[in-house]
Amino acid sequence: MTPYSATSAARDLAQACRGLADLGLSPGSSGNASVRTEEGFLTTPTGRPLGDLTASDLSFLDASGRHRDGPPPTKEVPLHLRWYARAPHHRAVVHLHSTHAVAAACLVPADDASVFPPYTPYSVMRLGAVPLLGYAPPGSEALAALADHLPSSTRACLLAQHGSMTMAHDLATAVQGAVELEETARLHLLLTPRRTVRTLSDDERTALLP
Repeated sequence: MTPYSATSAARDLAQACRGLADLGLSPGSSGNASVRTEEGFLTTPTGRPLGDLTASDLSFLDASGRHRDGPPPTKEVPLHLRWYARAPHHRAVVHLHSTHAVAAACLVPADDASVFPPYTPYSVMRLGAVPLLGYAPPGSEALAALADHLPSSTRACLLAQHGSMTMAHDLATAVQGAVELEETARLHLLLTPRRTVRTLSDDERTALLP
Protein backbone atom coordinates (compact mmCIF):
# COMPACT_ATOMS: atom_id res chain seq x y z
CA MET A 1 0.00 0.00 0.00
CA THR A 2 1.54 3.33 -1.10
CA PRO A 3 1.93 5.84 1.77
CA TYR A 4 0.14 9.17 1.58
CA SER A 5 1.96 12.21 0.26
CA ALA A 6 2.54 14.79 3.00
CA THR A 7 0.43 17.43 1.27
CA SER A 8 -2.65 15.30 0.72
CA ALA A 9 -2.28 13.66 4.14
CA ALA A 10 -2.26 17.01 5.96
CA ARG A 11 -5.36 18.22 4.14
CA ASP A 12 -7.27 14.98 4.61
CA LEU A 13 -6.28 14.49 8.25
CA ALA A 14 -7.35 17.99 9.27
CA GLN A 15 -10.65 17.61 7.43
CA ALA A 16 -11.30 14.21 9.03
CA CYS A 17 -10.61 15.60 12.50
CA ARG A 18 -13.03 18.48 11.98
CA GLY A 19 -15.65 16.00 10.80
CA LEU A 20 -15.24 13.86 13.92
CA ALA A 21 -15.58 16.94 16.11
CA ASP A 22 -18.72 18.01 14.20
CA LEU A 23 -20.23 14.62 15.06
CA GLY A 24 -19.58 15.27 18.75
CA LEU A 25 -17.02 12.48 19.04
CA SER A 26 -14.14 14.64 20.30
CA PRO A 27 -15.20 16.63 23.38
CA GLY A 28 -12.95 19.52 24.35
CA SER A 29 -9.37 18.99 23.25
CA SER A 30 -9.59 15.20 23.54
CA GLY A 31 -8.73 12.68 20.87
CA ASN A 32 -5.95 12.39 18.34
CA ALA A 33 -5.26 10.90 14.93
CA SER A 34 -2.35 10.19 12.63
CA VAL A 35 -1.44 9.00 9.15
CA ARG A 36 1.62 7.32 7.73
CA THR A 37 3.18 9.39 4.92
CA GLU A 38 5.97 8.88 2.41
CA GLU A 39 8.36 10.76 4.72
CA GLY A 40 7.15 9.64 8.15
CA PHE A 41 3.99 10.43 10.09
CA LEU A 42 1.57 13.31 10.50
CA THR A 43 -0.19 13.59 13.85
CA THR A 44 -2.57 15.96 15.53
CA PRO A 45 -0.93 18.35 18.02
CA THR A 46 -1.27 18.12 21.77
CA GLY A 47 -3.87 20.20 23.56
CA ARG A 48 -5.73 21.38 20.46
CA PRO A 49 -9.42 20.69 19.74
CA LEU A 50 -9.78 18.49 16.66
CA GLY A 51 -12.53 20.79 15.39
CA ASP A 52 -10.11 23.72 15.04
CA LEU A 53 -7.37 22.00 13.06
CA THR A 54 -6.11 23.00 9.63
CA ALA A 55 -3.39 21.37 7.57
CA SER A 56 -0.79 23.83 8.88
CA ASP A 57 -1.55 22.91 12.51
CA LEU A 58 -0.33 19.31 12.29
CA SER A 59 2.88 17.81 13.65
CA PHE A 60 5.38 16.01 11.42
CA LEU A 61 7.42 13.05 12.66
CA ASP A 62 10.16 11.40 10.64
CA ALA A 63 10.18 7.69 9.85
CA SER A 64 11.77 6.89 13.22
CA GLY A 65 9.11 8.85 15.11
CA ARG A 66 11.17 11.94 15.97
CA HIS A 67 9.33 15.27 15.97
CA ARG A 68 10.67 17.32 13.06
CA ASP A 69 8.20 20.13 12.35
CA GLY A 70 5.02 21.78 13.56
CA PRO A 71 3.67 22.06 17.11
CA PRO A 72 4.35 19.41 19.78
CA PRO A 73 2.52 16.22 18.77
CA THR A 74 -0.11 14.36 20.73
CA LYS A 75 1.22 12.64 23.84
CA GLU A 76 -0.17 9.38 22.45
CA VAL A 77 2.59 9.24 19.82
CA PRO A 78 4.08 6.08 21.44
CA LEU A 79 0.76 4.28 21.05
CA HIS A 80 0.37 5.32 17.41
CA LEU A 81 3.94 4.41 16.51
CA ARG A 82 3.71 1.05 18.26
CA TRP A 83 0.67 0.22 16.19
CA TYR A 84 2.26 1.24 12.88
CA ALA A 85 5.37 -0.81 13.70
CA ARG A 86 3.39 -3.98 14.31
CA ALA A 87 0.81 -3.52 11.56
CA PRO A 88 2.64 -2.16 8.48
CA HIS A 89 -0.49 -2.45 6.34
CA HIS A 90 -2.19 0.27 8.40
CA ARG A 91 -1.81 3.86 7.27
CA ALA A 92 -4.16 5.65 9.70
CA VAL A 93 -4.97 5.55 13.41
CA VAL A 94 -7.84 7.36 15.16
CA HIS A 95 -8.09 7.57 18.95
CA LEU A 96 -11.17 9.17 20.52
CA HIS A 97 -12.68 9.81 23.94
CA SER A 98 -16.24 9.70 22.62
CA THR A 99 -18.83 9.33 25.37
CA HIS A 100 -20.30 5.89 24.74
CA ALA A 101 -16.97 4.30 23.87
CA VAL A 102 -15.43 5.64 27.09
CA ALA A 103 -18.43 4.33 29.05
CA ALA A 104 -18.03 0.88 27.47
CA ALA A 105 -14.31 1.01 28.29
CA CYS A 106 -15.21 1.41 31.99
CA LEU A 107 -17.23 -1.80 32.06
CA VAL A 108 -15.94 -5.25 32.97
CA PRO A 109 -16.55 -7.22 29.74
CA ALA A 110 -17.72 -10.79 29.48
CA ASP A 111 -14.79 -11.40 27.12
CA ASP A 112 -11.68 -9.18 26.94
CA ALA A 113 -11.01 -10.47 23.42
CA SER A 114 -14.31 -9.14 22.06
CA VAL A 115 -16.16 -6.57 24.16
CA PHE A 116 -19.25 -6.37 21.96
CA PRO A 117 -21.50 -9.21 20.83
CA PRO A 118 -22.18 -9.19 17.06
CA TYR A 119 -25.15 -6.84 17.33
CA THR A 120 -25.26 -5.70 13.70
CA PRO A 121 -23.73 -6.78 10.38
CA TYR A 122 -22.13 -3.33 10.15
CA SER A 123 -20.19 -3.67 13.38
CA VAL A 124 -18.98 -7.10 12.26
CA MET A 125 -17.91 -5.86 8.82
CA ARG A 126 -16.36 -2.55 9.92
CA LEU A 127 -14.87 -3.49 13.27
CA GLY A 128 -14.52 -7.22 13.69
CA ALA A 129 -13.69 -8.28 17.23
CA VAL A 130 -13.12 -5.29 19.55
CA PRO A 131 -10.80 -6.30 22.41
CA LEU A 132 -10.36 -4.36 25.64
CA LEU A 133 -6.81 -3.39 26.55
CA GLY A 134 -5.95 -3.10 30.23
CA TYR A 135 -5.46 0.22 31.95
CA ALA A 136 -2.23 2.21 31.75
CA PRO A 137 -1.72 5.99 32.12
CA PRO A 138 -2.47 8.02 28.98
CA GLY A 139 0.61 8.77 26.88
CA SER A 140 2.75 6.18 28.64
CA GLU A 141 5.01 3.56 27.12
CA ALA A 142 3.12 1.05 29.25
CA LEU A 143 -0.06 1.90 27.35
CA ALA A 144 1.72 1.60 24.01
CA ALA A 145 3.14 -1.79 25.01
CA LEU A 146 -0.36 -3.18 25.52
CA ALA A 147 -0.83 -3.08 21.74
CA ASP A 148 1.76 -5.86 21.44
CA HIS A 149 -0.80 -8.33 22.75
CA LEU A 150 -3.28 -7.72 19.94
CA PRO A 151 -3.48 -9.73 16.72
CA SER A 152 -2.20 -7.80 13.69
CA SER A 153 -5.66 -8.24 12.16
CA THR A 154 -7.21 -6.03 14.88
CA ARG A 155 -9.00 -3.00 13.44
CA ALA A 156 -10.51 -1.55 16.61
CA CYS A 157 -10.08 -1.76 20.36
CA LEU A 158 -11.07 -0.10 23.60
CA LEU A 159 -8.57 1.24 26.13
CA ALA A 160 -9.77 0.63 29.68
CA GLN A 161 -11.03 3.81 31.41
CA HIS A 162 -9.88 5.79 28.37
CA GLY A 163 -11.50 5.52 24.95
CA SER A 164 -11.36 3.89 21.54
CA MET A 165 -8.85 3.23 18.79
CA THR A 166 -9.49 2.35 15.18
CA MET A 167 -6.83 1.48 12.64
CA ALA A 168 -7.08 0.93 8.89
CA HIS A 169 -5.32 0.86 5.55
CA ASP A 170 -6.66 4.35 4.83
CA LEU A 171 -7.90 7.34 6.81
CA ALA A 172 -11.51 7.24 5.63
CA THR A 173 -11.89 3.65 6.80
CA ALA A 174 -10.34 4.40 10.20
CA VAL A 175 -12.75 7.32 10.63
CA GLN A 176 -15.75 5.20 9.60
CA GLY A 177 -14.60 2.59 12.11
CA ALA A 178 -14.49 5.19 14.89
CA VAL A 179 -18.05 6.27 14.12
CA GLU A 180 -19.24 2.65 13.98
CA LEU A 181 -17.50 1.84 17.26
CA GLU A 182 -19.22 4.72 19.03
CA GLU A 183 -22.61 3.58 17.73
CA THR A 184 -21.90 -0.02 18.72
CA ALA A 185 -20.92 1.13 22.21
CA ARG A 186 -24.16 3.09 22.45
CA LEU A 187 -26.15 -0.01 21.47
CA HIS A 188 -24.20 -2.04 24.00
CA LEU A 189 -25.13 0.33 26.81
CA LEU A 190 -28.79 0.29 25.75
CA LEU A 191 -28.99 -3.49 25.42
CA THR A 192 -27.06 -4.60 28.51
CA PRO A 193 -28.70 -2.88 31.49
CA ARG A 194 -26.91 -4.96 34.15
CA ARG A 195 -23.20 -4.20 34.09
CA THR A 196 -20.17 -4.22 36.37
CA VAL A 197 -18.27 -0.95 36.27
CA ARG A 198 -14.54 -0.69 36.88
CA THR A 199 -13.07 2.54 38.30
CA LEU A 200 -9.46 3.59 38.77
CA SER A 201 -7.83 2.13 41.86
CA ASP A 202 -6.45 4.43 44.55
CA ASP A 203 -2.91 3.81 43.26
CA GLU A 204 -3.90 4.48 39.64
CA ARG A 205 -5.69 7.68 40.64
CA THR A 206 -2.80 8.91 42.80
CA ALA A 207 -0.32 8.33 39.98
CA LEU A 208 -2.22 10.83 37.82
CA LEU A 209 -2.21 13.65 40.39
CA PRO A 210 0.44 16.39 40.28
